Amino acid sequence: MKDALIRALRDAVRGGRLAPGTRLPSSRSLAADLGVARNTVADAYGELVAEGWLTARQGSGTRVARRVVPPEPAPPRTPPPAAVAATRPAYDLRAGQPDVSAFPRSAWLSAARRALTAAPNDAFGYGDPAGRLELRRVLADYLARARGVRAAPERIVVCAGFVQGLALLSRVRAKAGHREVGVESYGLDVHWNVMRGAGLRTVPLPVDQRGARTAELDRSAGLRTVLLTPAHQFPTGVSLDPDRRAAVVDWASRVGGLVLEDDYDGEFRYDRHPVGALQGLDPEHVVYLGTASKSLAPALRLAWMVVPDHLLDDVLAFKATGEWQSGALDQLTLAEFIDSGAYDRHVRGMRMRYRRRRDQLVAALAERAPRVRVTGIAAGLHAVLQLPPGTERSVVQGAAWQSLALEGLSRYRYREQREPNEPGPGPNEPGPGPDGPPDALVFAYGAPPDHAFTGALEALCRVLP
Repeated sequence: MKDALIRALRDAVRGGRLAPGTRLPSSRSLAADLGVARNTVADAYGELVAEGWLTARQGSGTRVARRVVPPEPAPPRTPPPAAVAATRPAYDLRAGQPDVSAFPRSAWLSAARRALTAAPNDAFGYGDPAGRLELRRVLADYLARARGVRAAPERIVVCAGFVQGLALLSRVRAKAGHREVGVESYGLDVHWNVMRGAGLRTVPLPVDQRGARTAELDRSAGLRTVLLTPAHQFPTGVSLDPDRRAAVVDWASRVGGLVLEDDYDGEFRYDRHPVGALQGLDPEHVVYLGTASKSLAPALRLAWMVVPDHLLDDVLAFKATGEWQSGALDQLTLAEFIDSGAYDRHVRGMRMRYRRRRDQLVAALAERAPRVRVTGIAAGLHAVLQLPPGTERSVVQGAAWQSLALEGLSRYRYREQREPNEPGPGPNEPGPGPDGPPDALVFAYGAPPDHAFTGALEALCRVLP
C-alpha cells in the first residue's frame, strides 16, 4: 500500500493536480480516509520528503515542494510503417561498407571464448596505448606475409578505426610544425576534414589512370606529408603506377617527408596477387594504415598503424592523453582469430564472393547497358561505372526513384574548404584533372547481402542510360 500511495502522490504532483505549496492532510486523517495504518502514510510522506517532492516543517505541516516540476516528455513520434519504408532505400549501394551479413559470427565467438579463457589478468586493466602485444605480434607476421609490410610488433599501434589513426598522425605532424598535407583529388571528405581539424591545409594532387600524379608534390615547397591509397585508389579504382610509387618514396626520402598509406582494402584483388604495400619500399618514410572494417566489419573499431621509429614516441604520447584505446578483449579476440587461420579463411571466402558479384556486374552491363563501362582494376568492394557525358546527375536521381542509394563520382571530388554559407562549385565546374571530372557512378557491390544482390543489380540496370 505504501508504494501505491507514493506513486499516486508523485503522479499528482507531476501532473499538476497538487500544486507547489499545497498543504497535504495529516498522516492521521489521510490514513483514516484511506483505511490504512497511520505509519503507512507517515512512511510514504517521509520518502517523498527525502526525494524532494514534499517538505515537512514543524508547525507548517507537510506541503508540496515549491519547485518547478518538468512536464512529462511527449511520447516519441512514431511514423506509420509506410512512411518508414518510403524514407529507407531498398538497396544501399553507397561505398565504404562490406557485406556485414557475412560476418563470421560462429568463428568469432569461438575465438572470443578462447581469447577470454587465456587472457592474463592485466588484459582487464587500462592497457598499453600501443595496444595488446598479442595482437601486435600476430599483425606483424600477417602483414609481412599478406601485404609485404616490414614491421616489428614494437612499431605497430592499434587504433579504434582508421580515422583515429589519421587524427593522431595529423596532430603529430602539426605539432612538428608542418602545415600542409597532400591528398588525392578524389577521396573522402571526412579524412580531409580530420586533417584540417588538426591544423593542416590540404593540397590536392590530380588523379588520372595511373593514380595520383606524385610529381606534383615538388610544386609545393612546404609540403612534407601526403595521404595516398596506392593499392586501390578510392574511389576511382586505379592502382598507383610503379614509377609513381618509386617517385613518391624518393620524394619522401629526399625532403624528409612522410607518406600515409591507406591500405583500406588491399587484400581484395581478383585478377592477380594483391600489390604489396608501399611501406615495404621505405619503412622509415611510409606509415602503413590498415583496418578490419572492410575485411570483417566496421563495428569492431579495430585498425592499426606501422609507424617509423622516429615518430613512434610522439604518436604514443598523443595516444596516451585521451580516450584513444580499443577494447583489450576485442584485440585479443582478433589476435586469436588471425592466429588460428580463421581470418585467412574468411578473407578467401569474401574474396570469392566479391569477385563473383563484380563478374555479375560486368556481365549485366555488357548485356543491358553497353554504353556504361566498368573502370579501374578488378579489386575492392566497389566499382566505378563510367556514364555517357552529362548523365551522372539524372542517373543518381533516377536511382533514388528506384529506391537505390547510389552516389556519383563527383561526390568524392576534392573541393576547397569553404565557409558554411559559401556556395559550392556547380555541377559543370572542372575538376582538378586536366580534362575535368568524368560522369560516373560509384557502385558498392560489396554492401548488399547475397540474397539482395540480384535485385540491386536489376534495379541498377533499369536506371542506366
